[in-house]
Amino acid sequence: MATRKDTIAFVLERLGHPDRFSVRAMFGEYAVYADGKVVALVCDDQLFVKILPASAALAGTCEQASPFPGAKPYYLVTEDRLSSLSGLAALLIGMAEGLPAPRKKRAKRG
Repeated sequence: MATRKDTIAFVLERLGHPDRFSVRAMFGEYAVYADGKVVALVCDDQLFVKILPASAALAGTCEQASPFPGAKPYYLVTEDRLSSLSGLAALLIGMAEGLPAPRKKRAKRG
C-alpha cells in the first residue's frame, strides 16, 4: 500500500520548520530529509525513524519495526505518538547533524 499525500502533509505539518524538512517520493513511499539528510521514512502511512545514537530517546516510547520486508529496524512513530511527541523535530535535526554529508552524484560517462 502506497503512502497517501495527506499523510505526508500531516507529518510535515507536525514537524514544522519547512526550511529544514522535506520529503522525496520513492517507489510510492517517501524519505524524510532534515537539512538534506535522510533521517526517516514514511511507508504504508507510518513514520519510521532511523535507529541512531541521536534517536535513542525514542527507544522507551516507540517500538522497532521494519518499514518494508528485508529492511533493518527503525523506530515506528505511530500517529498518536506523532501528535503528542514533543521535540521530535529537534531530535531529527540533531540526527542530521551527526550524519555525513550526502555524496555528490557522479556525472554519467557517455
